[in-house]
Amino acid sequence: MSFLKLTDVTKFYGSTCAVQAMNLTVQKGEFVSLLGPSGCGKTTTLQMVAGFEAVTSGRIELDGKDITHAKANTRGLGIVFQSYALFPHMTVAANVSFGLEMRKVPKAERAERVAQALALVHLEKHAARYPRELSGGQRQRVALARALVIEPPVLLLDEPLSNLDAKLREEMQFELRQIQRKVGTTTIMVTHDQSEAMSISDRVVVMEAGRATQIDHPHRVYEHPRTRFISTFVGKANLLPGQVAYASGTRTQVKVGALTMEVDGARYRPGAAVLLSVRPEKVQLVPAVQGRMEGQVCERFFLGSQWLYRVGTPVGDLMVLTPNDGRAALAEGERTGVDWPDHCMRLLPADETAMAELEAEDTAAEVAS
Repeated sequence: MSFLKLTDVTKFYGSTCAVQAMNLTVQKGEFVSLLGPSGCGKTTTLQMVAGFEAVTSGRIELDGKDITHAKANTRGLGIVFQSYALFPHMTVAANVSFGLEMRKVPKAERAERVAQALALVHLEKHAARYPRELSGGQRQRVALARALVIEPPVLLLDEPLSNLDAKLREEMQFELRQIQRKVGTTTIMVTHDQSEAMSISDRVVVMEAGRATQIDHPHRVYEHPRTRFISTFVGKANLLPGQVAYASGTRTQVKVGALTMEVDGARYRPGAAVLLSVRPEKVQLVPAVQGRMEGQVCERFFLGSQWLYRVGTPVGDLMVLTPNDGRAALAEGERTGVDWPDHCMRLLPADETAMAELEAEDTAAEVAS
């Protein structure tokens, strides 16, 4: 049985639909991220779970109890805001203790739980300091301790790392995940940073225009994106327009320019317009007379641990990521061969209509079975 369940949750602001028929089940102890660009509905979804926004239609259940219309202060959820929302006139210890005081927890128990929460986030030596005396990462930890000290059934994180610099943000990603695993609190995080969501989540909910377009494990979202949007929002992708020439079972033969390739695991009708997707790091630069086709280096960019090339080919420009492993980099204007493994190719529908048809076929197949 799922611990947190959203069933057809929808939110309208006047005639504008911010979230459309969101269906999501979260298991106890699971870390789930809502990922998407600004305006996709991820924060609105989090706020409906928190009780800060009213649900237009649908149902939210927590541990088998309907909380759809319960007031926010009765849900007992822990929340970390983007701005941290710490009380500037209170010490670190007082900030963490505040939620326990509101719940009328006895003083001795409060002191013990605050000490435990600060130890969990490695801030026990900073208990007497004020927020202004802390770094951004330390303030983020105080906000996390304040949310966890009340022992919430669900922890909600609204862009918790967005105010940190890049290096600290990366460090805090893994520290956040370690703390979550240690405590075991069911967690939902909102983020627009795909690397953040992919690195620390058990599952990722990719949202676009108010809809959940794919809910899956991070590796599958990256390696098996369902739509063009997901393939380019979650990482980079080369998308080559093609047409299905032949389809049988799970094998699909597709023509891309003068190339004919077989792609496994796709299900499209002959004649269907598709996009052949290949991630830049899966593309290999080989001697000019080898590979699937020949190309020419148009541009190159040094990324430290990698080189990013833009290679002109007969089927269009390709992005290629290669490791900076000590080998000499190709020069701009140099001829090269381009290749990639068969199992790294993915087929995507060329438009939204084709995607809708595939979803309808999947639904019909599930009903029939």
